[in-house]
Formats: sequence, C-alpha cells, structure tokens
Amino acid sequence: MQDKKIHQGRNIKRFREMLGIKQEALAFNLGEDWNQKKISLLEQKETIEDPLLKKISEVLKIPVEAFQNFDEEEAVNVIANTFGDHSIGYQKNDNPIFNPIEQVLKLHEEKIALYERMLKEKDEMMARLEQLIRK
Repeated sequence: MQDKKIHQGRNIKRFREMLGIKQEALAFNLGEDWNQKKISLLEQKETIEDPLLKKISEVLKIPVEAFQNFDEEEAVNVIANTFGDHSIGYQKNDNPIFNPIEQVLKLHEEKIALYERMLKEKDEMMARLEQLIRK
C-alpha cells in the first residue's frame, strides 16, 4: 500500500464549503493580513504549517486532525464498500466530538455575529466616506 499525501489546503476548502463559509469570511476571521486571494492560494497548498492549521481549526471549529487526515478518495471507498450492498453501516465512536445540533446552532450564531460585524464596518466606512465628501 502506497503512502498517499493528504492535501491539507483542499481539505480546508472542502470543510469551509460544507459549512457554507465564503473565502472572504474566513479571511476576515483570520485577521487583517488575510484576504480572499490569500485564502484561495492557501487552499491550493498541499501542506500547511501547524500554527496556521490550528488557527483555521479554531475559526472553522473543525479539529486540526480533520485537515491533516481527511482523504476524500478513501472516504468514498469506505462509503461504497459499506453501503454498496444496501447493508446498514455502523461505526463505533467512543469519543464523539460534538453534538451536531449544538454545533449547527453555534455556527449560525457565529455567522450572524460575523454579518453584524461586517454591517457595522460597512456603516463605519459609509460614515467616513460621507465625511470625506463633505470636506
């Protein structure tokens, strides 16, 4: 069995898209030195430095290990081999990571907070522009 390389940038993109988060929103949450273009370039990188992965993990509320270990091809094979014969698949999980409903609610609250911050910034920018126009 060959050692397959996990594409961490692609995994970040997959999870970001599954959560319905745009590149601009992720950039906004990562800080001032981030923008949409930088996120796009990041998502093309095969390997990402651990401190940055940890920061993205905190922003997206996804364990770092998900970005480091998720292999879509392997996941598709597991699903195909488990459910291809219409059997019921069962995987024991002794360490559940989260309650899905709480996770969804928390995500929506965070999105609302992000939109509110973005609206506030827009209002502040409009006020500054109006002041510049008056001058």
